[in-house]
Amino acid sequence: MSKRSLPIPNSNPMQEKFINYIMQDGKKSVARKIFFDAFEEIRKRGNKDPEKIFEKALKNITPTLEVRPKRIGGAIYQIPLEVKPSRQVMLSLRWLREGSRNRKGAPMYKKLADELLDASNETGHAFKKKEDTTKMAQANKAFAHLARY
Repeated sequence: MSKRSLPIPNSNPMQEKFINYIMQDGKKSVARKIFFDAFEEIRKRGNKDPEKIFEKALKNITPTLEVRPKRIGGAIYQIPLEVKPSRQVMLSLRWLREGSRNRKGAPMYKKLADELLDASNETGHAFKKKEDTTKMAQANKAFAHLARY
């Protein structure tokens, strides 16, 4: 069997999108292997359905509010805004990738498995990032009336 004809496991569009986020230098087959090895690692740790873990992790780290800087009268205010659905997906996948890459001392598939499990349990880098974003938006709620300018 040649290297090109590796069987592609069933995956949904969100998983394919995340594989594209993992990919570096156009090496999609490497990114795909990392992703599905992470799923195998999750299975080894006693979870029957890694797809559910992936979905739960994404649901837990999807932001609803963020702050955007806006200049009004010479001052720059951090204005809380709702996050558009496409940006929610982009941010959550990016945070998941960054959380995995920032872990030390293990192969990428193990770091990804750890981050997915942490995010599904509401811990880890990606979940902390979401919490920080939400807290910042809550703290700047006083400037929400400036969003319409």
